[in-house]
Amino acid sequence: MTETPRPETAARKTRVALVFGGRSGEHAISAATAAGVMKAIDSDKYEVLPIGITRDGDWVLAAGDASRWELAAGRLPEVTTGSGPALASLGEAGPVDVVFPLLHGPYGEDGTIQGLLELAGVRYVGAGVLASAVGMDKHYMKLVFAGHGLPVAPYVVVKPGEWEQRPEAVVARVQEALEFPVFVKPARAGSSLGVTRVDDLTGLADAIEEARAHDPKVLVEQGVEGREIECAVLGGRGGAAPRASVPGEIVVDHGAATFYDFEAKYLSDSQARTEAPADLPDDVAQRVREVAVQAFEAISGEGLSRVDVFVTPDGEVLLNEINTMPGFTPISMYSKMWEASGMSYTELVDELIQLALERPTGLR
Repeated sequence: MTETPRPETAARKTRVALVFGGRSGEHAISAATAAGVMKAIDSDKYEVLPIGITRDGDWVLAAGDASRWELAAGRLPEVTTGSGPALASLGEAGPVDVVFPLLHGPYGEDGTIQGLLELAGVRYVGAGVLASAVGMDKHYMKLVFAGHGLPVAPYVVVKPGEWEQRPEAVVARVQEALEFPVFVKPARAGSSLGVTRVDDLTGLADAIEEARAHDPKVLVEQGVEGREIECAVLGGRGGAAPRASVPGEIVVDHGAATFYDFEAKYLSDSQARTEAPADLPDDVAQRVREVAVQAFEAISGEGLSRVDVFVTPDGEVLLNEINTMPGFTPISMYSKMWEASGMSYTELVDELIQLALERPTGLR
């Protein structure tokens, strides 16, 4: 008698927790990033577990409908306690193979959730604790870059409490070290929140106050004449060297916006456009890619980063900053640059998850 073969048990899908929202000013952008990943992820390969964090720090099992978290005209998405059942901890959500922490800004991109996941022994996408912290703090980021011999523009740091106690000394240091125009920005915020271009001394105090509304530590950076160019970096498999995409460029309509601010990035249909690849001479494009990889390695980056540089009229490449968890919104430069390099959005998400799965937790 011939035994009827048993049907093979279907392989279990890899369970991926998408963590988004959070306590920073980039809460809505984080939710929109999650929407992009929800739409792009290969559902035949991965089981998605959406976990939202409210602005007050409460964790909930969130809706898996991507449209719920997309940016829309007149509405910014927000995770609330009513977005789903409350979670006392990540473990309460059940077994998770890998976490994709789609949190931008403080309380997420800065090494805090990375430390939590390291303690829990859970694999996760992106940079580790140190790289995340350094990448979040533009002051220490620039110190690390300079320590590795990488080119950065001049800047002045206004430390917490210094502006209230010695404003005249701050102004004097800015006048001595920099030339107008300058850019005043929070040291530990992203998405151009709290950033102001200042063309003369009369606007400096208000700009510092605006930045301090987001972070008591402020940077005043030398304005650089040149083009704003970006490059996407992706970690290498099996210890291989990091990979750099073709460079891209943000082209801002200066009649509507003086620089690439929050509204131009996310809320406007006309203030800015992205071009990938950027129209650069081959040697300059190669230098941008080299500097991007060097910046990634300088902070001990893992997984992904977007590196922003300036290209001056004479072709010099100056580092602006590195973002260890760049956005994945529909207009995100990170995914657009990899698409222009031959990697689709879905392939990119898959590659990031696979990089996380092959990387052990803890010291290695």
